[in-house]
Amino acid sequence: MDVKGILILIGGNEDKGIDTNERDHLEFIEKSVLARLVKECGGTNAHIVIIPTASRIPIEVAENYITGFKTLGCENISVADIRNRDDAEKEENIALVKDADCVLFSGGSQSKITHKIGGSSIHKVLLRKYRTENFVIAGTSAGAMCMSTEMITGGGGKEFFNKGAVSMGEGLGFMPDLIIDSHFIRRGRFGRLAEATARFPKLIGIGLAEDTGLIIKNCNSFETIGSGMVVIFDASELTYNDQATTHIGDPMTIAHLKTHVLANGKHFDIEKRNIHVVPITEKI
Repeated sequence: MDVKGILILIGGNEDKGIDTNERDHLEFIEKSVLARLVKECGGTNAHIVIIPTASRIPIEVAENYITGFKTLGCENISVADIRNRDDAEKEENIALVKDADCVLFSGGSQSKITHKIGGSSIHKVLLRKYRTENFVIAGTSAGAMCMSTEMITGGGGKEFFNKGAVSMGEGLGFMPDLIIDSHFIRRGRFGRLAEATARFPKLIGIGLAEDTGLIIKNCNSFETIGSGMVVIFDASELTYNDQATTHIGDPMTIAHLKTHVLANGKHFDIEKRNIHVVPITEKI
């Protein structure tokens, strides 16, 4: 799919320059995931619209992001406070998204985003701008998970890999080739993403650690950013997958699940399913 826009998917708990006494914290946030987001959407003059729909405390969450972006020098920040489907049809919210250089979906519940925004006028504007303009759509935690077509909606324990433990739903469809999971390391979601990938082996499973993300351009490759790791599950070469024959609740088995672990600054080709590592001699 040929698109002009950029997706930025973040695993949650990214640094916002809040609640710290570290003397060097300003330098840290200036090298942070949010700082990279600001750069990708055109710099500190860009119009950034925060959409805290997923959160139970949308006002507080939006204020935290406003503080973080202002710490980075941004002033043109708005909030599209969408709490129901009617809000996703209001002219003032549609106008904000039309004028935005970047929208950022907060964390919380990804199902809230799809139920309240999926299929709405705002969703249609987002799809159009993403396909035709130099426009950034970013999301953290639940806001990242909803970007795919096949979306994890919940379930999965730290110690189990059982059929049916993971529930799936329809996401916003900006990135059809991926399944996204967030807080991947801290919350032990290996089994959850493995089951989702076994269920949809043609898709690539992406596990994002906290304060870690992807920058996806033209839907065919991404760059890793942030302080943690990105775990990739590629089920395209499985030699055994009993997902279709296993009963609900029973343990599953898959064989030859290809796994990659990427740190900051690495590139992955989604179409070719391989890592592009820049040699040291090519680095500046």
